[in-house]
Amino acid sequence: MSGQGAHLLLVDDDDDLLRLLSMRLTANGYRVTAVGSAEAALARLSIELPRLVISDIRLPDRDGMSLFQEIRHTYPALPVILLTAHGTIPDAVEATTLGAYAYLTKPFDAKLLLERIEQALQLAAPPASAGDGDQQWRARIISRSQSMDELLAEARLVAASDASILIRGESGTGKELLAEAIHRASRRAKAPFIAVNCGAIPEALLESELFGHVKGAYTGATASREGLVQAADGGTLFLDEIGDMPLLLQVKLLRVLQERVVRQLGSDVARPVDVRILSATHRDLDVAMREGQFREDLYYRLNVITLTLPPLSARREDIAPMATQFLQSLAEKYGKTVRGFAPDALEALTTAAWPGNVRQLYNVVEHVCALATAPLVPLTLVQRALRVPSLEVLSYNEARQRFERNYLVQLLKLTDGNVADAARLAERNRTEFYRLLQKHDLDASQFRGGDVAAERQDDGLKNQ
Repeated sequence: MSGQGAHLLLVDDDDDLLRLLSMRLTANGYRVTAVGSAEAALARLSIELPRLVISDIRLPDRDGMSLFQEIRHTYPALPVILLTAHGTIPDAVEATTLGAYAYLTKPFDAKLLLERIEQALQLAAPPASAGDGDQQWRARIISRSQSMDELLAEARLVAASDASILIRGESGTGKELLAEAIHRASRRAKAPFIAVNCGAIPEALLESELFGHVKGAYTGATASREGLVQAADGGTLFLDEIGDMPLLLQVKLLRVLQERVVRQLGSDVARPVDVRILSATHRDLDVAMREGQFREDLYYRLNVITLTLPPLSARREDIAPMATQFLQSLAEKYGKTVRGFAPDALEALTTAAWPGNVRQLYNVVEHVCALATAPLVPLTLVQRALRVPSLEVLSYNEARQRFERNYLVQLLKLTDGNVADAARLAERNRTEFYRLLQKHDLDASQFRGGDVAAERQDDGLKNQ
């Protein structure tokens, strides 16, 4: 079964039916969560996204149709099977027209239910070419947050098509990683995945880089060269920062999308090409279109499907596992014995602002790994990497103790360990001053010059 081990959410107010269904589905290799109301179901969905929901239409707190509509709105890639009594068949039929995978009437045939479950899971599952294991296609994306689970469920679903996808998100959110995951989950997984940053290549070179050139096309073109569009033939071309592409090249890219041919710079011959285009941007392309910086026809060709990556600040539960994974790989790279973060250091990471998102997090972890000298990364090192001033809140007694000790140390340094002089500067008698030194476990002889200290040590040995 392709759905072996899949997580299913059951929703029904009939305790006996829930128990029976749970036992049957568990016996068939599924992981089952059972709840008795729509509100409980929504609460579970916010904690963990299952592969499939099986829900009764009649529920005590709100009807199953309302639950189904909310699921379709919030989790459009999540398949739903409805259970219905004969009197609610019209509602179930309506639900299937709105996107429910199937409905079964009570009492239903257990074998039929298992068949429908397997069919629904196959529909939502990645193609076989996605690689070994259900999660292999997205192995490089470290996440346990609900928002990323929802996004990845949609990404896996749209990967099966050849539709162009526009990935939106702030800089550093991992748009290229998501594009590569979509490629790995698609039928093109064994063909090339080519990524190019349109904003990082000078405009004069970008056309040749993308579409190639023939010998003599321009000064310095001493040989013909295949472009990245052709290099990605049969696979996927990822155009990062597509909003920075010059208007002239937007026209040529539009032709590739419309006619599925590519013409090298300096050539009159158009060659067929089979390539899927994924693109990404952190810019507002609607504004760019209004300002005449981006072609509207190209926009609609690229934006058949939109996926939006949340910023790191909106998925803070992912910070700890990402930071830990980054630290492990970097420790191996640098030959360090760092094992993890101190609890307060990890807390500082999870509560930081992260304007640079995942890229900034990786850089911070690399910084602390390079400088770490202990098995656990301390808070101070994380604060230094984050360029955050260290703020330590002490109790009154702790602050007083620290000040008193530092004050005594400064006096002993100033007087070269002479207790009488130090006591006089502190305006305390020697007995009281000695008591203070004992309280803080300070030895005045340690602050004296080397010869005096050695002499004192010899005198102590002679008196033993």
